[in-house]
Amino acid sequence: MEAAAPLPRWASDPCFMGIDEAGRGPVLGPMVYGCLYCALSYKNTLASLKFADSKTLNEEKREELFETLKGNNDIGWAVDIIDPRELSAKMLKKIKINLNEISHDSAMGLVAKVIDMGVLLTEVYIDTVGDPEKYRMKLSERFPGIKFVVAKKADSLYPVVSGASIVAKVTRDRALRDWVLQETAENMQRNFGSGYPGDPETKAWLAHHKHSVFGFPTLVRFSWGTCTPYFRDIVEVLWEPDELDDNGSVNRNGKRQLKLSSVGVTGYKRKSEEIESSGKGRCKFFLARKLEQISHF
Repeated sequence: MEAAAPLPRWASDPCFMGIDEAGRGPVLGPMVYGCLYCALSYKNTLASLKFADSKTLNEEKREELFETLKGNNDIGWAVDIIDPRELSAKMLKKIKINLNEISHDSAMGLVAKVIDMGVLLTEVYIDTVGDPEKYRMKLSERFPGIKFVVAKKADSLYPVVSGASIVAKVTRDRALRDWVLQETAENMQRNFGSGYPGDPETKAWLAHHKHSVFGFPTLVRFSWGTCTPYFRDIVEVLWEPDELDDNGSVNRNGKRQLKLSSVGVTGYKRKSEEIESSGKGRCKFFLARKLEQISHF
């Protein structure tokens, strides 16, 4: 049963959940968090379904087990698909959000989602990200009424986490397989391999699809260290403002410059956000369109 389906009767009985991820390491595609939940009274039956860590199963077997659990009305499941652009944006923003924090937020989001649906969740088993005890305490503080079991290799220890790993892995595989490349440059192709940094096919794809101005297609997590070597010969972009600020520095041509680097915008002397907020020293492109930087929504 998908998370969006009507709530079954067993959801009002004490339930337990497993959570796992797929796609944490690849440089391509989304990271997916998946969960599987059911009544505690179903625990022994769940163990008999022979779910296993998705990494130990071939693609055909994972697909078969996923279809089995989808058709089982005694099981619920849900996913959180984190787009590669979101991963990069969070990891490169001024106040950076690292991958562990993104992972924790996704897992807690799934717990909150299932609780909000009305499921009586009493136990959650999760594959650790970082220190297991610190993670468990973080989860318990957020959801004090739930027992959390956080462990390394939980996907091979608890069938409910094994089921969640299958949900996450199959969802990511399908997302990558069906990914529509939004870019329209010539010679774009989909032979990107597994997406892992060490895959020769993935490396070749990155080299072929690097653009000296625009970087990589949106499929790529450009915040990954794997991408850094490809940025060494990119074009340096300078934004030259049309007006000077009284307190600003100028270059030798009498114009302030903002430099677009591989990890964002860097300013000379004054911070770029100060220039934006003052309205001075801004490019004609933004002024003509009356575009302003927004920090609060």
